Amino acid sequence: MSNYGFGVTVPGSFDEVIEKTIEALKTEGFGVLTTIDVKATLKKKIDVDRRPYTILGACNPVLANQAIEAEPDIGLLLPCNVLVREEEDGSISVLFMDPNAVLGLVNRDDVVPLATEVRAKLQKVADLLAKD
Repeated sequence: MSNYGFGVTVPGSFDEVIEKTIEALKTEGFGVLTTIDVKATLKKKIDVDRRPYTILGACNPVLANQAIEAEPDIGLLLPCNVLVREEEDGSISVLFMDPNAVLGLVNRDDVVPLATEVRAKLQKVADLLAKD
């Protein structure tokens, strides 16, 4: 795992895991603003075949608003990316950006508690998915 993310392996088909992930995000107040099907985009644009790889742009509106109020430029680091990826062995990984690492780029003490809160909520989502 990278120093800017964390994740879990989730049983099910790729599409099932995406749906489970979206539902689990909702339990912590996140909605999905964007869905980027990287596999389809790379095939269409440069004719490259990849295993399924989708990026979900997740946002908790209350926490996003607090972050923007604290630092207007923080939108450059939003939304929270959640990656759903099929591994070589066919398993499905769900990976979450670590807000502590990413929002640490802001280098403001008043953003640290917010990043910690977002990280805790995303960890709860990961824990929920791991129970499946």
